[in-house]
Amino acid sequence: MPNGITQWQCESTSNRRAAPANRRRQRELLNRHRPAACSVRRGCKMIDLPRSSYYYRSTAGAFNLNDTDLVAIIEDIQDELPCYGYRRVTHELHRRGHLVNHKRVARVMRANGLGIKPRRRYVRTTDSSHDSPIYPNLYRNLIPPRPDMVWVADFTYIRIAAGFCYLAVILDACSRKVVGYALSKRLDTPLALAALHSAVENRKPPQGCIHHTDRGCQYASETYRRALDAAGLTGSMSAVGNPITTRRRKASRRR
Repeated sequence: MPNGITQWQCESTSNRRAAPANRRRQRELLNRHRPAACSVRRGCKMIDLPRSSYYYRSTAGAFNLNDTDLVAIIEDIQDELPCYGYRRVTHELHRRGHLVNHKRVARVMRANGLGIKPRRRYVRTTDSSHDSPIYPNLYRNLIPPRPDMVWVADFTYIRIAAGFCYLAVILDACSRKVVGYALSKRLDTPLALAALHSAVENRKPPQGCIHHTDRGCQYASETYRRALDAAGLTGSMSAVGNPITTRRRKASRRR
């Protein structure tokens, strides 16, 4: 038997009668002198050290963690993982070495307003509460006989990791093809104008082509009205909350 193993066995035999307060020294002895061929189970048996004591790690550091420091750590976790509630936050704290009870985590999060922030499931894309002029409704929900007679414009939103982005689309009411579109993180008049300029450049519509929208403030703005006049388009707006026109616009976008 090698000298290293003999020496470790001798030291282990002298520590069999170690007092409970000396468990730390026993663990250090086992970690430092245990041969590679000796398992932890066998080593603990040789020095009368329970395996539970060998694997024990003190939680004194967690108990010394005050609420202020705990709040700061939880805020860091929620910055990285915004959808985590107190159970997942507790698990993440344990993973980072902070052994904190889940009840304390729940209490601290509730007291400091660190609960899960509900995600917005939809975005209102039409704001018809404005004083801008409204075009009369020239589109009666009939499919035109040929393209470039009626265009239908609308906004929609796309969910991304950081929130939402917005898509302005212009469809041809006859072919139901997208003739112009634009994408932006802001729902404003420049987005609508970008889609309009794209459609005009792509299709070169004839004079009098009807441009039908809802009563949103973007389409009713003075800037957008001037752009319609410059392109030779005739403005048209649906009535407030017209479900038929809205449903047709949504169905056209899906196709």
